[in-house]
Amino acid sequence: MIATDVDAFNRLKGLSRMIGNTPLLGIECSFRGKRRVIYAKSEQLNLTGSIKDRMALHILKTAYAEGKIRPGDTIAEATSGNTGISFAAIGRALGHPVRIFMPDWMSHERQDLIRSFGAEIVLVSAEQGGFLGSIRMSEEFAASRSDVFLPRQFSNPANTEAHETTTGPEIWEQLESAGLCPDAFVAGVGTGGTVMGVGRYFRARNPDVKVHPVEVAESPTLSAGHKVGKHRIQGICDEFIPTIVDLTLLDPIIAVFDGDSILMAQKLATSLGLAVGISSGCNFLAALKVQEELGPAAVVATVFTDDNKKYLSTDLTKVEPVRPDYLAPEVTLTGISALDRVCRFCASGRE
Repeated sequence: MIATDVDAFNRLKGLSRMIGNTPLLGIECSFRGKRRVIYAKSEQLNLTGSIKDRMALHILKTAYAEGKIRPGDTIAEATSGNTGISFAAIGRALGHPVRIFMPDWMSHERQDLIRSFGAEIVLVSAEQGGFLGSIRMSEEFAASRSDVFLPRQFSNPANTEAHETTTGPEIWEQLESAGLCPDAFVAGVGTGGTVMGVGRYFRARNPDVKVHPVEVAESPTLSAGHKVGKHRIQGICDEFIPTIVDLTLLDPIIAVFDGDSILMAQKLATSLGLAVGISSGCNFLAALKVQEELGPAAVVATVFTDDNKKYLSTDLTKVEPVRPDYLAPEVTLTGISALDRVCRFCASGRE
């Protein structure tokens, strides 16, 4: 059944109650002999288990408000997985056909989840261009028909706006409720929407807040400006620097090894019961690196971007060799607390 505009707006309103206003966790640990606390937004608790729900919801809300999408249009997007899952779920809830273009080396769980929502997947091989090929093919598909909406997550300002208007204010007010102010924020760059949006909000409140993008040490796309090497953290450091990322507005790039990220994600699960993905382990270690520079009492925030269910067939569930330059073995996780959700971001406050 195809929804009307009124149906779509009502459904979007309902979906907004299942996305965002997630807990902010205080992860207590010791690192190099000193007690630390890292604050991480628990984004694995969103509708489909990732932070991408925020962006997908906001892009579709904006598109409907601006008349750029019509009931029954096909949503087509190039993605490494989480965004595809989000658009598949939210798009189908709104009555839209969904077609996802994604590299064929992404985890089977991601592919199966997208299909489970009734979306179509077009897998793109390395010979067909991989990630850049996925974007090209989605653009070609949209050009061939008049009833296709392209979210264009890598260049759409609504991606950044999603985090400037929700993620950033939520973190700020959750910390404020505990008498804290952030000294720094770090996040891995996939589309860059999270680090740019949260960074923009934080800097508007305090220009001195540090905002660091994070990349994978084995494949430093941000530093090089183009694809370099290979890595095992799906969802960040793709094959290019997204249009919405302006590195001149950010602090120095933080690099983290993929094996170190795997070890840290495993430790978060086995020590604290936090079932998070590999990029969450990466973000946690990047936050520790920044805190090491600022001082052990510095308030550093990050995001746990998704859950571990999308990685059960990957190296996340295997024994990862430890290298001398890894940080995760030096981390002892000792406790966890959750800061209150923000009342004005609850369902009644967003209606």
